[in-house]
Amino acid sequence: MSTEPASLARLSMSLPADLFRQLDVMVEERGLPSRSQLIAELIRHALAEHEALTHPEEMLAGTITIVYRGDRGRVRQQLAESQVEYLKEVISSQHVFLEDDQSLEVLLVQGPAVRLKELCDSLRGIRGVQQLQLVTTTALLPPLHEQEGVDDGDVVQPRKSQKSREVAA
Repeated sequence: MSTEPASLARLSMSLPADLFRQLDVMVEERGLPSRSQLIAELIRHALAEHEALTHPEEMLAGTITIVYRGDRGRVRQQLAESQVEYLKEVISSQHVFLEDDQSLEVLLVQGPAVRLKELCDSLRGIRGVQQLQLVTTTALLPPLHEQEGVDDGDVVQPRKSQKSREVAA
């Protein structure tokens, strides 16, 4: 990891006075040190959204947040069945029960933008899903498993530990 600061470029912009005031209020309410930090965050979000629309095969990482209600067992089962069709894209999920017979589920996802959109559409179609939001970033998760010199068709054998190799020798 580099310890050098990222190169910066300056941006000068003009905003309507009311929008400028709203921006300053947002910076203050979030406790951010500067407008620049907030504007960079907003631009990153817009770029990830743009990437998903214009380059559907581009890899994205993110979260899908789902709020649902109803027969929890039935809805949870249907959510699980939909996720099985997207095993490569769903990295993990977290579920919590909310008040008033509601549940919240958050999925950590990574994959081509088009697959993430298809997954969201599949989940939205489940009766009882009240809210669903996909938030993406172009920054990706590091590879979960690295396998050197393995072709897709090869069977992967477990690697022996250093101690196992010493005992065998």
